[in-house]
Amino acid sequence: MKILTSWLRSYLPQLPVSDRQLADDLTLRGIAVEGVHDLGEGNGHLFEMDITTNRVDAMNHYGIAREAATIYNLPLAPLDATLPAAVPGAKAFPVRIEAPELCGRFTARVLRNVTIAPSSGSIAKYFGLLGQKQISNAVDVSNFVLLGMGHPTHAFDLDKVEGGIVVRLARHGEKLRLLDGTERTLEADDLVVADEMKALALAGVMGGWDSMITAETKNILVEAAWFDPASIRRSSRRHLLHTDASHRFERGADFNAAPVANALVSRLILESGGQVEGELVDVVIPTAAARTADRGAIVLSVKQVQRHLGTTIAPEGITKEIVAQYLTALGCELTAKTDDTFAVKLPSWRLDLEREIDLVEEVARVYGYNRFANTLPTPGVVIEHATAAAAAAVRTRLLALGFSESISSTFASHADSDLFGAAEQGTVAMENPLSEEAALLRPSLVPGMVTMLAHNLNRDVQTVRLFEQGSVFTGGTDAVVETASLSLGLTGADVASALHGAQDAPFFELKGVIESLASLFDCNGLTFQSETPTWLQPGRGATVLLDGRPVAQFGELAVTEKERRKLRQPVYLARVDLAKLYALPLRQVTSREISRFQAVERDFSFTFPDSMQWQTIAAAIRGLAIPELQRLGPTEIFRDAKGKSVPPGTYAILLKCVFQSNERTLREDELTAWWTDIIAALTKLGGTIRAPGL
Repeated sequence: MKILTSWLRSYLPQLPVSDRQLADDLTLRGIAVEGVHDLGEGNGHLFEMDITTNRVDAMNHYGIAREAATIYNLPLAPLDATLPAAVPGAKAFPVRIEAPELCGRFTARVLRNVTIAPSSGSIAKYFGLLGQKQISNAVDVSNFVLLGMGHPTHAFDLDKVEGGIVVRLARHGEKLRLLDGTERTLEADDLVVADEMKALALAGVMGGWDSMITAETKNILVEAAWFDPASIRRSSRRHLLHTDASHRFERGADFNAAPVANALVSRLILESGGQVEGELVDVVIPTAAARTADRGAIVLSVKQVQRHLGTTIAPEGITKEIVAQYLTALGCELTAKTDDTFAVKLPSWRLDLEREIDLVEEVARVYGYNRFANTLPTPGVVIEHATAAAAAAVRTRLLALGFSESISSTFASHADSDLFGAAEQGTVAMENPLSEEAALLRPSLVPGMVTMLAHNLNRDVQTVRLFEQGSVFTGGTDAVVETASLSLGLTGADVASALHGAQDAPFFELKGVIESLASLFDCNGLTFQSETPTWLQPGRGATVLLDGRPVAQFGELAVTEKERRKLRQPVYLARVDLAKLYALPLRQVTSREISRFQAVERDFSFTFPDSMQWQTIAAAIRGLAIPELQRLGPTEIFRDAKGKSVPPGTYAILLKCVFQSNERTLREDELTAWWTDIIAALTKLGGTIRAPGL
């Protein structure tokens, strides 16, 4: 947002620092000034500011001036809300709030015989510097007050208001033409400001066309109110209207600002002529006041402030007097309870303050984070989590294997929990679920993984490799069991390998990933069985056993589930019980010097029965204990359905062995001996050496 330093200085005439120093000091206190622009002689500077969403109180010139007054311990000029005397004897203008849960306060003031003219004076000057569009004095003052002190207001042409004001919910299908010229069809949960006959404005968002101020307007009703943030956000999103007013109401406006803002607008309009009729009508809903302006006091301990914030550069540190000075300047009312504690009444404009630690943060922010001494944590205070190293090793390995880390929702539906969870382990229900899709704490990471894969496929990302490390929750609400888990998901890029066809490649890719993860830990290896959960396609999945206990399940998502979720291609998933892996020690990584001697490759072509597995072949060769055998692997596997090149029920495999010594160049007679031993070992397994050219 844009802030004029000349406008700021009208509230702080004693401000002792330059505009650029002010920008630096505000930024160090969390009120970020991202740009400073010189506006020429006598006009000061324009600040481009980035105000966080929780600091709606600082989204105006007076709020920034309050921050500066707190930093430099200066008096802040009060807002001038004085008005001429009202015409005596007038009846109070009728205002009725029919939606008290959505409108907590509504103020209204009648102005008669006003003069509609172009804006002049401070309004014209400041709007010109800001590049703000000017319409007329009665319209511009609402924007001027909004930019000045931060509370939205609205002016109605009183002669177009039939009867009194009614703040109510819209009727389903009710029409309202807004100030932007568009006609909106309202829903039953839209809040409107209406008269006795029709809607006049979409509350907190935009005024209506039929009651807007024109050059012919003679009588005005000035309105300033407080609306429920959720209601304004809902209407703003539904009608795709984001206005300066809705931006502030959505984030929580100041409940006590409405009468002041009304008076400021009225005073500025009356500067061009007119008079006040009757007193201010101020309708307050006590329950809304109780949760905003009349919140209970917070007990603040000065010792707690000092404990949290630690040592400062100044030798006196943060004293009780400094705490009282800062919080009082920010609008808090402090009452001493003991020598060490205050009862702190919170200002109505700071709804972001809720707990003692929030007040501690405010003291630290105003004091200046740059004024705290650099200190190291006490030895032994920061302790690495017991599974941190193992989790980091798993993450690093998966990233190296081409997977991207993802995060899904911590919640799950009953349907997903029934399908992907373990019924015997129980589920944890939410007391106040956001929706049926978030009724439980997730008992499995797999539903979230399926959702993320579907999200990518639906956006034409055909090749996806994802993993998620997180906690799953079982047991029940009385005894929640939190367990570390891992989900893997992949789809697309089914590339055939020497061992597997394109259709089976993703299955064996997942199998290889799980084996690679297990290799990080000191275990005796994994075994596999064909039994799988119902969410995997029969015959296309497996259960992984570690020391005879299930540690993972993986395979292709069941076709029925794939079709239900409208997935356009096969999806492969894995669920790994990380808690069982974390119970094992990490395998120590070792390295060796790279040999400077030449490596020698030898190929072996054999035919084996289909029942012969690769792990048996590899174990037989490694069982020869040839130290110089560095690498071993298949480079080609061939089957002939017609039985011409390879007999039916068998397959041909081409093996590559790489020999290398770290101490010497290998001799031909050594290679021949090893070659002979390997052929004998494979022949003993039932293999048949293939003749060259076959």
